[in-house]
Amino acid sequence: MTPLNINGKTVPVDADPSTPLLWALRETLGMTGTKFGCGVAACGACTVHINGQATRSCVTPVSAAAGQKIGTIEGMATDREGKAVQAAWIAHDVAQCGYCQSGQIMSATGLLKGNKKPTDAQIDAAMAGNVCRCGTYQRIRAAIHDAAKSLA
Repeated sequence: MTPLNINGKTVPVDADPSTPLLWALRETLGMTGTKFGCGVAACGACTVHINGQATRSCVTPVSAAAGQKIGTIEGMATDREGKAVQAAWIAHDVAQCGYCQSGQIMSATGLLKGNKKPTDAQIDAAMAGNVCRCGTYQRIRAAIHDAAKSLA
């Protein structure tokens, strides 16, 4: 058993230490908000926070996450920045198919935790690697700016 601190609660995870965190979250703990996209950290669908940093869970082994603070999309409902991003996502009609949205929201939230007034270039850099097959990148940028204003 590996204890993981997920959204502020320590939970035991019965998984091989080399198991990707994504599968421990989804299959072992039933937390299906974090999505599988590519398995090689290229699409961003699996993004979670580890110690506040946006991290691709599909390539992060459980052993590397042990002892760290892990935040998932399920925890964003009580997170100040997460709530602001989710409200802006709704206001700007960002989601189309919705599949990438948890990863997008986690990356945007990670950005706003460290930068309350990001420029377009900073947003683009922080969101690089988060693929939206529906192409809502302009709405994503507008929503992040809107969330940042609400946090000021």
